[in-house]
Amino acid sequence: MSTRVGVLGATGAVGQRLIQLLAPHPEFEIATLTASGASAGRTYRDAAKWRVDSPIPESVDDITVVETDPEEVPDDVELLFSSLPSGVGAAVEPEFVEEGYVVSSNSSNGRMDEDIPLTIPEINADHLGLIEVQRDERGWDGALIKNPNCSTITMVPTLAALDTFGLDRVHVSTLQAVSGAGYSGVTSMEIIDNVIPHIGGEADKMETESRKLLGSFDGSEVSLHGADVSASCNRVPTLDGHLENVWADLADDPDPEAVVEAFESYPGIDLYSSPDQLIEVFEEPDRPQPRLDRNLGGGMAVAAGGVETTSHGVQFNCLAHNTMRGAAGASILNGELLLEEGYL
Repeated sequence: MSTRVGVLGATGAVGQRLIQLLAPHPEFEIATLTASGASAGRTYRDAAKWRVDSPIPESVDDITVVETDPEEVPDDVELLFSSLPSGVGAAVEPEFVEEGYVVSSNSSNGRMDEDIPLTIPEINADHLGLIEVQRDERGWDGALIKNPNCSTITMVPTLAALDTFGLDRVHVSTLQAVSGAGYSGVTSMEIIDNVIPHIGGEADKMETESRKLLGSFDGSEVSLHGADVSASCNRVPTLDGHLENVWADLADDPDPEAVVEAFESYPGIDLYSSPDQLIEVFEEPDRPQPRLDRNLGGGMAVAAGGVETTSHGVQFNCLAHNTMRGAAGASILNGELLLEEGYL
């Protein structure tokens, strides 16, 4: 039987991508869609200005959108995917969890809270154990789990693979697609013929979230990874796909072949949305590229290339689809992990 699910913030850019991925999903059935009061009471077809590169799924176009309120969501919905703005999510998501709903959230609020799992299933599935801590400390009947920022999720799988060589320090410069800012986030006059060398709050997210994701869980708390991470985040005029230039200082001195082997052999996880190979490595020095490589593994793989040694470790490029692996797909993958681990 399919698990009945809902989408909070269903009319936004990430909400639409969630619906695109959930509609054909073999384990989940979309049962409810929520949005603001302005959209409530309308069919999803009428409420959403659909911008995804495929038609609105027939299974949802006639669903009546409801307000983002626990009283409006059916009791038999077992899992909610949240794409709410962080300010709204901070206020609303705990209300759903208190009512017993399990929420897999893409929103940035609460990611660094000590009792909220921040999870990439292939990297730190064991951190899901924080749910028991969360329930004990907050008295929640449901659960709240987060996926990381889209730029963080591009880099961290490669860092996890490198940690076998003793990860000491990371410097990263990002070239982030405009879709990461939402449909109205960057105007054409700002980004055409331009690069914006600052994305508010993005560097801090990369520097803190990566250390939590790579940290160790002892059954009661997560100890942050000891590596120092510094980031410079830039908006560039690509549509989808975050490309990142990474310099990693390592305790060991691996050659490029050993680094490539570590990337390619890093294990995946047996979940529906996880790619067969998590990190795909290109030998060509000019790859990966957003337009060519963002859809690897159905948009859920991480691409790497340009691997070279430095005096302190290694440098390389990595790329992932920011609204698939970096947002909607990440939330769905976390939902699959929750189902697999018996939290639904």
